[in-house]
Amino acid sequence: MQIGVYGAGYLGTVISACLADFGTPVTCCHPDSSRMVEMAQGKVPFHEKNLAEVIRRNVRSGRLAYSTDVDSFARKAGVIFLAEDSPQHLADLALRISRATQKPPILSIVTPVPVGTGAALEQKLHDAGLKATIVSQPVFFTAGCAVEDFNWPDRIILGTTSNDAVSAIKQIFHPLVMRGVPVIVTNHATAELVRESATAFVATKISFINELAGLCEKVNADAVHLSLALGLDKKIGPRCLQAGAAMGGLFAQSDMDSLAHLAQQSNVDLKVLAAAREVNHSLADGMADKISACLKSLQNKDVGILGLAFKPNTNSVAGSASIKLAQGLVARGARVRAYDPVAMPDAKLELNGTVHYCESPYAVAEGVEALVVGTGWPEFRALDFAKIKNLLRRPLIVDTKNILDSVRLRAMGFEYVGVGRV
Repeated sequence: MQIGVYGAGYLGTVISACLADFGTPVTCCHPDSSRMVEMAQGKVPFHEKNLAEVIRRNVRSGRLAYSTDVDSFARKAGVIFLAEDSPQHLADLALRISRATQKPPILSIVTPVPVGTGAALEQKLHDAGLKATIVSQPVFFTAGCAVEDFNWPDRIILGTTSNDAVSAIKQIFHPLVMRGVPVIVTNHATAELVRESATAFVATKISFINELAGLCEKVNADAVHLSLALGLDKKIGPRCLQAGAAMGGLFAQSDMDSLAHLAQQSNVDLKVLAAAREVNHSLADGMADKISACLKSLQNKDVGILGLAFKPNTNSVAGSASIKLAQGLVARGARVRAYDPVAMPDAKLELNGTVHYCESPYAVAEGVEALVVGTGWPEFRALDFAKIKNLLRRPLIVDTKNILDSVRLRAMGFEYVGVGRV
């Protein structure tokens, strides 16, 4: 079966490459010819662990091709995944594809969409006298481990009333189905709501542990040990239960905005979601307050930040607590130096020249009065901290992700400040 993926952004790039890795011919389509040429050469326009190698491997084998001819692409593919990062032109795209095909296509919507999109799209096609089977198929990728998330998903959600569509998509995802990944078949609205609800629940979990971390600091408890103990409870689980993290990423904010908007339209008061979002938004300000308290004032103080991406193994700064922290420190009069292994080009677009960028963590540390770990890149654990201590004006480390060995650093003479740490 020939598979089509429309979209050359984050979703389309990941999905087309990973589907081809299942051994099925896949064509990725988008009218941007320069992007298609770059993709065929394995040049991914963003940093995502292992993705470039998956693309190169499948292009070499002939399983993955790139095209700018939408009509030819539509005619050849039996199942097409609509995988643009934004739903802005989704309806027009579905109409165009449906007109170009000789038999009604199966269109699987993996683009993040508001609840009601699938049903509205079916109605539009019907009104235009066109036939296509619409499947609402939310995907759950975390930037930095999207390839792993694709190959080891928790579940596959299919919103459709078509048994033929379910069979076709199960065949495409045969390696996962055979492994026992649950397939949940439901209606459009439920499938669309799953994605937004999952994002909101994770935000709630993250916000909860961060509020408890603040309590830990008041009662001499340790948030790291608390998170470990809570996570071992089977009713709770360890993922997304680490103090210091914030809810960020390419689609997280839009998911929560969309869910809040739906609730407002439906006259439903989602108090837990509102509280979680409030806590999530306040994390960077709270961390800036903590750094200011350590330094007595941030005015004319030099502060270094290690990490600007919203999480490790990605260049995305969307919703990054580290970016918000840098902005907050600058607003309070600090001079900020920063380093990130891959995210500095994207960070420069967000920070507009307010931060000095360095070529290494050691350059960031030179002469600053506080060194802040803003993103939990594993390489920051392996730094030469004896060298860093000599470079710092004051041996103060603020670990916003709790990734460093606090006992060792304090033994070396550092002032170590974590999140909810004793």
